[in-house]
Amino acid sequence: MTRCPPFGRWRASLVILAAVVSLPGCATHMIRLQPVRAAFQRGDIAEADRLLADKLERRSADEDLLLLDRAMVTLAAGRPADAERTLRRVRDSFDHLEEESPAENAWSMLSDDEARSYHGEDHEKVLLRALLALANLVQDGDDAEAYSLQVIDTQRRIVAAAARPDGTNPKAAYQQVALAPYLRGLLREETHRDYDDAARNFQLVVDWQPEFQPGRNHLARAAGGSHSRRGHGVVHVFALVGHGPFKTEVEEMPTSTALLIADQILSAQLGTTLPPTIAPIKVPRIVAAPGDAGSVQVAVGGRVAGQTETITDISQMALRQQEAVLPFIVARALARRTGKKGTIYGMKQGLGMRGGLPSLALDVAGVAWEATENADTRCWTLLPDRIQVLRLEMPVGAHAMLVQPLDRHGQPLGQAVEQSVTVADGRNTYLLVRATDVGLVGRPLTNSP
Repeated sequence: MTRCPPFGRWRASLVILAAVVSLPGCATHMIRLQPVRAAFQRGDIAEADRLLADKLERRSADEDLLLLDRAMVTLAAGRPADAERTLRRVRDSFDHLEEESPAENAWSMLSDDEARSYHGEDHEKVLLRALLALANLVQDGDDAEAYSLQVIDTQRRIVAAAARPDGTNPKAAYQQVALAPYLRGLLREETHRDYDDAARNFQLVVDWQPEFQPGRNHLARAAGGSHSRRGHGVVHVFALVGHGPFKTEVEEMPTSTALLIADQILSAQLGTTLPPTIAPIKVPRIVAAPGDAGSVQVAVGGRVAGQTETITDISQMALRQQEAVLPFIVARALARRTGKKGTIYGMKQGLGMRGGLPSLALDVAGVAWEATENADTRCWTLLPDRIQVLRLEMPVGAHAMLVQPLDRHGQPLGQAVEQSVTVADGRNTYLLVRATDVGLVGRPLTNSP
């Protein structure tokens, strides 16, 4: 059998490595989705929908993420049933993709984490179900309680799955989403009989979100067995406020320094060179950029009736969760870097290289291979910064509510919008709005006839 000469072998190795190096390096998810985010935040729902539709027509590998953003656009456009269907589809897809794919994991170690199917960050999996509950509430509300139970169950499942053999659990400190028991509490008290259940859920709200001042009032009311006064009903206002968190790529220089030291040690012990660590390790970092929107004020009959307060701070939730798992994200990046170095070393050993131009060429190719890594910045780009709520007990009948977004200093943002609601005796009415720096985005949604 004819053997490949040494020159041919190292040249072939470089060709193969160059092919692998050329695979990653495309623009990050956030760069690709920035026009969508910008259009939505300035209130141009039609443009945001057009951009998303165009990307979906191209059958993107990130279809689930595009659908999540489209669900938010659809909700703002006044089509909660369509939004609910889309969110359910992504929920089911994420559940399926949670099963690890050995082939994808192996390939991602040769490229970067964007080679893996995306099945949502932990906070996204939980909030997906919370948005399902809100979308359902402004329709018939029949499935809202089931969705709120899914929020709680998903949180518990995520934390339980992270338990380690040594008894530690990096996710044990995850912030719980108080919106879920809040929804259960208001649905239970509307039955006018399950006040004990309502009180238990409002107690969870107080425990999970002590900064939410109305929580204690809700607990006291439910414990006293009261929904509303005779001849009155309740309007629950839900506001999706501000610009949600996103991911950006950062470079972990201390880690790169540690790898350089490791290179020097291995080179001294093994008598060969490894590709020097010039390219720093890239990891995703969650960034909070909430914008100016502070809350939503509601006026009835020419008088201010109240303004929304935060029950779930999405940006803070995402930041805390990432801090808990960041060591594992960095560890995976380190493992990938080490694997790539090992590949270069294996090529050198197999080709009998001990220096010279061929060895230097492989070193250069190895550095290029490392430099082409992208941090996985995929995320749900159109989440709000906060979910806020307001409870208004009002007399039975039709009412015109003036909805006005406020900035963080209490000044108006954009134009106030009038929304009619009909209050029924002893019943709940729901109103859902979205507010960004420009004011209200899209149409207010209500289950009121």
